[in-house]
Amino acid sequence: MATKITPKKTRQPAKKAPTSFKNKISRFVLKLILWFVGISLFLVVLFKFIPVVFTPLMVIRAIENKFAGKEVFFSHDWEPIDKISMNLQKAVIASEDGNFLTHNGFDFTAMQKAYKSNERGRRIKGGSTISQQTAKNVFLWQGRSYFRKGLEAYFTVLIEMIWGKERIMEVYLNSIEMGDGVYGAQAATEHWYRKDATSLTPIQAAGIAAILPNPRKYKATSSSSYINNRKTKIVRVMRQVGKIKY
Repeated sequence: MATKITPKKTRQPAKKAPTSFKNKISRFVLKLILWFVGISLFLVVLFKFIPVVFTPLMVIRAIENKFAGKEVFFSHDWEPIDKISMNLQKAVIASEDGNFLTHNGFDFTAMQKAYKSNERGRRIKGGSTISQQTAKNVFLWQGRSYFRKGLEAYFTVLIEMIWGKERIMEVYLNSIEMGDGVYGAQAATEHWYRKDATSLTPIQAAGIAAILPNPRKYKATSSSSYINNRKTKIVRVMRQVGKIKY
């Protein structure tokens, strides 16, 4: 009697569960975050050692002037901090961030005062520190959205940890807008006083610091009474700053 041979069934590989759209989005977002963190860390470390030759604000201002039919004027000369007058360093601390040397990047007392004042509809100096302004100037764009403020806080933490106070001040004084198309201490000193940033007097340094809230509107020389009053106040506060130790 012939034996009936039953063919063995080939085992089919288990089908993989289809990747859901939600999982794909999650993976994409995770990769995006990892890339952002990696690139941002690389840039912060890089700018600890090399000059910041241009910033997003410089590009934005040039585009604004171009579309407005104005002359695209750009003046920016990087100078190491030991070639920038200590008077200007004191002036911006006195004017912009009195606790710069002691805070960790954020002045929560100043933020609270600014918030309460805004609630009353009054305009005073904002609560942003020099560290926050530097993070915004170098890595971000202008604006008041919560998303941008969140990125500003992130970069502020990074530069405080990686750069330290002296480098933050150096980058700040070399990148901040100090006139229409004028960026940095050296360009500003040449523009307003026809001299080098090393030789600024206290009142001249106070003149530059006084216009920082709106450097395209105000003038450091031939100033309005409002700016002259600010100069006087800044010089008075500069005396209280004392010797700067980074």
